Parts: sequence; C-alpha cells; structure tokens
Amino acid sequence: MTDSRTLLRHTVATLAYRGGKAVRNSSNTFADYRCGESSRTPGQILAHIGDLLDWGLSIAQGEQRWSNSSPLPWEKEIGRFFGALKKFDDCLASDALLHIPEEKLFQGPIADALTHTGQIAMLRRMAGLPIKGENYFVAEISAGQVGSNQARPRKEFD
Repeated sequence: MTDSRTLLRHTVATLAYRGGKAVRNSSNTFADYRCGESSRTPGQILAHIGDLLDWGLSIAQGEQRWSNSSPLPWEKEIGRFFGALKKFDDCLASDALLHIPEEKLFQGPIADALTHTGQIAMLRRMAGLPIKGENYFVAEISAGQVGSNQARPRKEFD
C-alpha cells in the first residue's frame, strides 16, 4: 500500500470520527433544522455527504457516477454515512487498482465531505444542540476505524 493510500485511509477514518461526533446524540428533529430559508438542513447535508462518498468510490473504481439523493430518515441517513465510509475504506484497503490518484480523491469528495461535516457541527450549535470542542490531535483515530462505534474523546473542552 502506498503512503498516499495509507494517508487517505486515515483521512476517511478521521471523517468517520468527526462525522460521528457531529451526528451523535442529535434528535430526529435536528435533521430538519433550517437556519435560513435557503439553507440546507442537516439531513440534506448528510445525504449530500453520502452522495460524495458514493461518488468517490465510483471514481476510484473508474465509473464516474453521481446522484442527488433525497434525505432518508435521520437515523437511516446516519447508517448510510457509515456504510458508505466502510465501502470506500474497503476499496482503499484492498489491492484494487485506483483509477485516479489518491490526491484527487482527497481534494474532491473527501475534502468536501469534511467541510460539510463541519457545517453539521456548526448547525448543531445554532440549533441549541452544541457538541463539545475537542483536541483532535490526540483523538484515537486509525485507518479502518470507520463505523459508528468510535473511540471516546480523549480531550474535550467547552
């Protein structure tokens, strides 16, 4: 496995950790929170993240596919998020040829998904459901750890 592929897998695990924190202990009503008339809801953003991960997997496999999914119920959309991360990580962990450079996967779908994860965290604060800040540098994140069962935060703060 190349160094770039190893780093990309760690980045996908980081997305699982941060995304998991952003959606954990949120309510079903949060999925429909809207901070403005034209803003996306957390449910729409999470569906978009799922679409980004599916797209990233498709381009890694040499089949450019995009879809604009309608949001599922919140808990199902959270399950879709972790399922898409698992499929993507499984591809990266395999010996399968990637049809584009790892750097392109990072700069496109993965970086975009990280940005949207931050939006969900920000919307939680706006909706009155803030998550604690965290020193992510000391977080227990490792390649392949992409499910909903993430390590507990090591150093959170208000």
